[in-house]
Amino acid sequence: MKSLELAPETAPQSPFLPTLLGTRRGPESDISDVADKVFAGERITDEDALRLFHHPNLGDLALLADFVREKKNPGRTVTYVVGRNVNYTNVCWVRCKFCNFYRVPGAEGGYVHPKEVIFQKIQETVDVGGCEILMQGGLNPKLKIEWYEDLLSSIRERFPGVILHAFSPAELIYVKNISKLSMEETLTRLKNAGLHSVPGGGAEILVDRVRQFISPYKDTADEWLDCMRVANKVGLYTTATMMYGSVDTFEDRVEHLRRLRELQEESLANYPAHFRAFIAWNYQPDGTELGGTRASGFDYLRTIAISRVHLDNFPHLQASWVTQGPKIGQASLQYGVDDFGSTMMEENVVSAAGCVFAVPIEEMERLIADAGYTPRRRNTRYELLD
Repeated sequence: MKSLELAPETAPQSPFLPTLLGTRRGPESDISDVADKVFAGERITDEDALRLFHHPNLGDLALLADFVREKKNPGRTVTYVVGRNVNYTNVCWVRCKFCNFYRVPGAEGGYVHPKEVIFQKIQETVDVGGCEILMQGGLNPKLKIEWYEDLLSSIRERFPGVILHAFSPAELIYVKNISKLSMEETLTRLKNAGLHSVPGGGAEILVDRVRQFISPYKDTADEWLDCMRVANKVGLYTTATMMYGSVDTFEDRVEHLRRLRELQEESLANYPAHFRAFIAWNYQPDGTELGGTRASGFDYLRTIAISRVHLDNFPHLQASWVTQGPKIGQASLQYGVDDFGSTMMEENVVSAAGCVFAVPIEEMERLIADAGYTPRRRNTRYELLD
């Protein structure tokens, strides 16, 4: 195995290496050729990634993912951001089968928060040292681009130090359509009004067969990717997500990762901005129309480890402790994750599906430290803060 011939200071040393050679479980478990690529800094193929998904030993995947993480983000620092989710409206006509948050137009319980309520939520975040507002909502047919421009500019005027990481591609595509604008016009206007970056919500799985089943009225995979392409083109940084475990296969997950990697390569070569981070979480079935079962912690750790290896041009991988819980979040730091995400002072979409994990700042730092890492606070731009 070529990787074992590396110089002592660069060769990964691990008790899992015999398994990588296939000596513990037989030839069918041998991923030594894939490991050789990873340790040599070479790009793995879709076929390689699929073999990793079928590999039975999590420890082997952890070794590969942590090797890539160490190259991307050397040392034992794990970052986090103090932020808050603000869901400005839950009115949405799309009726995604996996969502328990939305209310159709005119239904009881639907809301659009007035600016005063949003200001109060932001002020509470600022009061505890927060700097990021992750603002997302439903596809509300009453809200056109002028409403969003007014909200953004009002927030920018009142809270000039707050970073607005807001509006998923699904929202942006809908605003574009009902406002009769191009994607570039929409994103440029919102950027001028105060938008700083675009979160990767709504990616689900970037395979239209899956999307047609779980959210038939939502944008296509190409439309989601094009929105992010244009965001990067106009100078808006982005993040990417993957919601797995609904009706997707391992092949679907691999295609999702490849398409993200391809767009990142295009953005890095041609545009002023790109994807900053990738976040994966499992489908939350409780109370949804789609139903089904919740994916295991094993599947989560496997998926993020392979994501870290496959997404070789993504700088950061973020934990999803909101869906997995703090203990799996800690474990994920051995599987390629270098960022613990947001303190999530408020979360409504995932919690609507029965997932209610929440961690205060002090507990987040303790979880990181207890796992053997040094916690550091950052902002949305991944700049370290004192």
